[in-house]
Amino acid sequence: MVQFEGASLDASFAAIADATRRGVLEQLGRADASITELAQRFDMTLTGMKKHVGVLERAGLVRTAKVGRVRTCTLGPRRLEDETAWIERYRQLWAARFDQLDQVLEELKRKEMTDGRKK
Repeated sequence: MVQFEGASLDASFAAIADATRRGVLEQLGRADASITELAQRFDMTLTGMKKHVGVLERAGLVRTAKVGRVRTCTLGPRRLEDETAWIERYRQLWAARFDQLDQVLEELKRKEMTDGRKK
């Protein structure tokens, strides 16, 4: 299970690491679109957009359906809950470390003030 979760996180973070793919997700959040429409909107070739959509699809972030000659893209079933939880754990870890650093700095300031008065 841990390996599956790790692979899932890897695929998601790899998918959203690219600005074009993030843009595609934003666009699909507003309305479904064909690969052709997405390629035009992002000023790229159809082949290039198919590759981007494929990465998003493998990560579960986009779903495609072919009707006739048109492949339509919609947001996929994944909602990035695992990714959000992972980020939140590390946000809390860093917040705790910065709080500890603040305490150390305050202690050093107090000590400096005390030592300065003694001289």
